[in-house]
Amino acid sequence: MYESKRHRPIPRVRFIRRLLGHFFAAMSLLAMSLFVGMAGYEYFEHLAWRDAFINAAMLLGGMGPVNAPESDGGKIFAGLYALYAGLVFLIVLAIIFTPVIHRVLHTFHWEESE
Repeated sequence: MYESKRHRPIPRVRFIRRLLGHFFAAMSLLAMSLFVGMAGYEYFEHLAWRDAFINAAMLLGGMGPVNAPESDGGKIFAGLYALYAGLVFLIVLAIIFTPVIHRVLHTFHWEESE
């Protein structure tokens, strides 16, 4: 996917395009995750979409839900979604920072593990 250590680092314009591509991929994952969280809160907890949005967004941001779940299904969903949201947070950071880290390593001609 990226250039090897034998090639020069890509020009700045291509690098910025790569960064934007990674950023939009990360935002797509966040949007999809937010939609799943909203749908789950609406289905299991019968929350209005605004309340479902704030609960899902707070979990994805690492803060925790605003409304405590009341139903058994809602509690299971909220727990599983919280675990998922923690992983998504790490994955989004990795997607966004991978091109930057690769460019730094590539600039210093460090070998990538194969």
